[in-house]
Amino acid sequence: MNIKKFLTASVVTAMTAGTAFAMNPEVGGAPMFEDKNIIENAVNSKDHTTLVAAVKAADLVETLSGEGPFTVFAPTNDAFAALPEGTVETLLKPENKDQLAKILTCHVVAADAMSKDITKMVDDDGGAHPVKTVGGCEFTAKYEGDKIMIEDGKGNVATVTIADVDQSNGVIHVIDKVLLPAG
Repeated sequence: MNIKKFLTASVVTAMTAGTAFAMNPEVGGAPMFEDKNIIENAVNSKDHTTLVAAVKAADLVETLSGEGPFTVFAPTNDAFAALPEGTVETLLKPENKDQLAKILTCHVVAADAMSKDITKMVDDDGGAHPVKTVGGCEFTAKYEGDKIMIEDGKGNVATVTIADVDQSNGVIHVIDKVLLPAG
């Protein structure tokens, strides 16, 4: 085989493979694999150790490892650290498991919603789209430019910092604040 044909074939193969298997963004310094579920990927993110600990404490590992589809708005460690002092420690106590589960499931939507889907829903609803969560919360999705924002039940706004992390059972959008239910 002549070298020109070999190089051309190699470039075409590489380009085709890259298109067929678009890479997920890294999260917390770790690769996120489309063929792994939300939990299998999240445990590798150094930016989500608090979230993973909370999911374990709330007994939600099996649920979020399930078939889905799920859209998870995943707060970072910094988002949890920004809560009032002692909040995370209190929520992680066994006696607060129900409250913790409520907060965490308010970060989950029973759908596979990529950012383009969310922005279309926001546009279709005139600039703000109600988001009904698995935990029974209703938040509001908005966007400015290419930044999607979720307003929680207390008026706090979380911004998606890493969007469209495709999973075998849904999608993760990394956010910079913990979403809280109203009341």
